[in-house]
This record gives sequence, structure tokens and C-alpha cells, in this order.
Amino acid sequence: MKKVLGAVCGASALLLSVPSMAETTLTIATVNNGDMIRMQGLTSEFTAKNPDITVKWVTLEENVLRQRVTTDIATKGGQFDVLTIGTYEVPIWAKKGWLVPLANLGADYDVADLLPKIRDAVSVDGKLYAAPFYGESSMVMYRTDLFEKAGLKMPEKPTWDFVIDAAKKLTDKAGGIYGICLRGKAGWGENMAFLTAMSNSYGARWFDEKWQPQFNSPEWKTTLTTYVNLMKEAGPPGASSNGFNENLALFNAGKCGMWIDATVAASFVTNPKESKVADKVGFALAPNTGLGKNANWLWAWSLAIPAGSKKTEAAEKFIAWATSKDYTKLVASKEGWANVPPGTRTSLYENPDYLKVAPFAKPTLASIDAADPNKPTVKPVPYVGVQYAAIPEFQGIGTQVGQQFSAALAGSMTVDAALTAAQSATEREMKRAGYIK
Repeated sequence: MKKVLGAVCGASALLLSVPSMAETTLTIATVNNGDMIRMQGLTSEFTAKNPDITVKWVTLEENVLRQRVTTDIATKGGQFDVLTIGTYEVPIWAKKGWLVPLANLGADYDVADLLPKIRDAVSVDGKLYAAPFYGESSMVMYRTDLFEKAGLKMPEKPTWDFVIDAAKKLTDKAGGIYGICLRGKAGWGENMAFLTAMSNSYGARWFDEKWQPQFNSPEWKTTLTTYVNLMKEAGPPGASSNGFNENLALFNAGKCGMWIDATVAASFVTNPKESKVADKVGFALAPNTGLGKNANWLWAWSLAIPAGSKKTEAAEKFIAWATSKDYTKLVASKEGWANVPPGTRTSLYENPDYLKVAPFAKPTLASIDAADPNKPTVKPVPYVGVQYAAIPEFQGIGTQVGQQFSAALAGSMTVDAALTAAQSATEREMKRAGYIK
């Protein structure tokens, strides 16, 4: 063989000696969060084991990802072979026949190991339609050194009154320290994820049992007024532009006394490579008002296959790899156990190597367990979903309402005007969709 190859020059030799390998190109749409960026960096580990598959990434900011992926799947555009979607989309899209059920993830995948609440959220009629890459709730992350300096002690289950009082005491605007950082960027999965969870703890709801919007209720007025006032007094400037990634950067730079957001952030705020305050972070459950609901949500960023993909087999191989126990071990070997994708597998929360280095493991699991998508609110509601209502119309409605509430935070409209606009926009859409007359 060597003699034959020697007689043929350069590129021709390569063509003759090596069969065509990269037969399938998977185009994967994902969000620009830290865990996904880490996954992209490890893709070569997958392609080394699957040399007939190449991977092309399309990485987008959260709101843009949702828009692009929704448009593509609804129009059967076929741009993507693997989608990064959440617990909101999975049941809705599965029932429309837009997703491929994941029945071939391999004998060693261990679906039974997935945390029950997360597995249920990405299944329909007992079939898995997306594989959770990481799961999350939300919780309070706070600066233990600033609390100590202010003579404050964070309760394990803080109330909103405690959090508001502490935020004011921790604020030192001249020193560039803000008592609290919260989402303000408009989007149904950005500011409205936080505000809906917060409103649940104040006894509010999106709709009553007859699908009538409830933004004209006293509970929503209390929620939005409390949020806007708190952020004016104790939040960073320009907060109406801040989503998850912007607040993560602020917290890691030492600018936030507290941050209430996704539990998945815990490994980043405690990572000394990324956070200036890594050794000064504590955790507590999301706040409550004594009504029986914490201000925490339930979510999983998951990988799914659109029904239009002609590369289902290769896509399932990739999904099985990226959401497996072996992938968790791979991340642990490269980045340490504290940095593995959290919130999806029971076995992780029984792993002594993880528990030893992840002080946030128990509060994360407790937060996920505290969220109840089937009974998300104090009063009865006709929908499921903690920080969203799982109906197809919610994306559009939630985005519109998010814009009004972001404007209230920015000071370009009053709280009353924002709630009135939210009520009329939601009523209009619900009438158009036939929920109410």
C-alpha cells in the first residue's frame, strides 16, 4: 500500500487512501449560556468517537434562539437537526407532532435516573421528547462577606421582607455595590420568568379559572411595585437591559450583594477562574411571603430533534452523548465535579465527589423539589407551568407583557400604566385565540 501511495502525489493520495468520513453534518441551535459553550468546546470528544458525523453550531442569545427555533419548526424550515429548547416548548410541540420521540438513546442511557420532575416536564404520555442537558430552579445567591459586614444572617428560607431590607442595607452605590441584581431584560423567558415566579409568591396568577387575565389584580400591583421600587433603591443602573448573562457578569465582578436567579449559575459564581467572589457565596431558597409558594421556577434546557430532520440517527447519537452520565464524567475530568451540568440526574445528587465540592447541590435539589408545575400558584389556575402558562399563545403574550414591565423598570412608564397595558394586550390575545369571549 505504501508503494502505491508513494507513486501518487499530494491531495490525490489522501483521496485514494482515506474513505470519505464526514458523511453527516448536524446543525445544532443552542443558547449562549456557559454550560452550552463548554459543550461546544468538548465536541471533538464526540466526533472522535463518531468520525462520520461533523457538528455545526449556531449559538444565539436566549430571546433570539427562541424566535429562530420557533419560526424554523413551525414553518418546517429544516435549518436545524438538534434544537435547544425548554420545558415550555416540549409538551406543546410534541403534541403538534413537531418533535421526534427519543426512543433510541442507547441501553446504558438510564432514563430512570433522570430527576422525576425534570423527566416529566420533557415527556408526553410517558415518552421522552427531549433530553435534559441541565435542569434548574431559582434561588438566592448572596455575598457572605457583605452579609457579615452588615451584621445580617441569611435564613435558609428567606421572606421577601427580609430580602428587601437586606438589599437596602447592602447597597453602597458610591462603592459600586448593589444590594440586589434581578432580571430586567424583556422576554417571556427573561424578566417574565423571574417576575412570574415572584408573583406566584405574592399570590398572583396569569389567569383565573376561566382564562381571564389577572394583571388588574392587587397581587400583581404589589408584585410589580415591589420589584420596581426595590430595583430603583438597591439595583444596578441600566437593569432593564440585564438578563441572566449580564447579571452573572455583575455578580462575578463583585457588584451584587444578592442575586435571585437560576440555580445553574451556582457553579459559575463559585468558580475562581470566573468569579472574583468565588469563596464568598452562600445559597438560600427563593423568597416567600408566607402564602405557601416560593419565588422559584422549574426549567430544563434540553436537546430535541425536529420532526423534519433527515438526520435523526446521528442527532440521537449526539443527544445521547451530551446528556449522558459519561458526559458528566467527561466535564468532571476536564473542569472538576463542581462544574458539571446540574439538575438532571438523581445519581449526581448521590455522588460523594460532587457533594464534596458543590455547596450548592442540596439547595439546588431542594429548589427543584419545591417547584410544582401542576399547582404553581396560591389560587387555582387552568394552566400548568411555574414561570409560564403552558399554552402556545404564551410566547407572544409573555414577550409583550415583558416589554411593558421592562419599560416600568426603566422608568419610561408607570407601574399602573404597565399593568393596564399588560391586561389589555393579554385580554386581546386570549379573545383572539378563543379562550375568552
